[in-house]
Amino acid sequence: MRPRTAYQPLDQWLVFNLRTALCDHKAAAFFLLQTRSWWQHFRVGISLQQFEQMKARLNGKPAVAAALATSVGRRSARSPQTILGIDPSLRGTGYGVIRTDRAHPISLVHGTIACPANWERSRCLAKITQTLREVMLEHKPDVCVVEGLFFAQNLKTAIIMGEARGAALAAVAEGGMEIYEIATRKVKLAIVGYGAAQKIAVAKMVQRMLGLTELPAPDAADALALALAQAQEQGRFGLRTPKRI
Repeated sequence: MRPRTAYQPLDQWLVFNLRTALCDHKAAAFFLLQTRSWWQHFRVGISLQQFEQMKARLNGKPAVAAALATSVGRRSARSPQTILGIDPSLRGTGYGVIRTDRAHPISLVHGTIACPANWERSRCLAKITQTLREVMLEHKPDVCVVEGLFFAQNLKTAIIMGEARGAALAAVAEGGMEIYEIATRKVKLAIVGYGAAQKIAVAKMVQRMLGLTELPAPDAADALALALAQAQEQGRFGLRTPKRI
């Protein structure tokens, strides 16, 4: 047996002497225990049972992988898609339609349904409904996504926003298409990478992603961001499916 030096780790000394003894007796063996590297903690390792479990998982087909494959096949079967994004507001509802049939999504149309301050609320709601019907009739979107609900401190503001949202949803529902909603923070996180990004940052990123020559208006940019976020969610193998309403 070789004596242990003062600076030699105990595990290296034991493994060396065990291998030497086996070689002296002309024996062969496989060691699960490897000599420890300088960066490796002495408690790092796996047991034989854990190793067998890992092999079983790799040899089999996990249920998650099967579900992802099914989701990819289902979504690829119905792509390309035309997605309508809507950012409801009584005086300035933003809308945007994108197409995802190319390497990069393209903008078909975007704009803002502007209503003057002296208009009655009923007149504004009628214009929102009429304009969205015309957009859907021209571009025939497959899916619609709207901005998720938010918590308003002012009750009157919440009621007005709810009326505009309801008018937009009613117009879209007439077309029989699927409607999803995504929270504002998730949209900003998907487009800019920061959930509390400013509107100007969202608009600039939308302009870059769609290759627009001019910066879109704030409300239209938010609507296009919703459509882009929906397209991204559909390309993530169904791990985070938006809420359908």
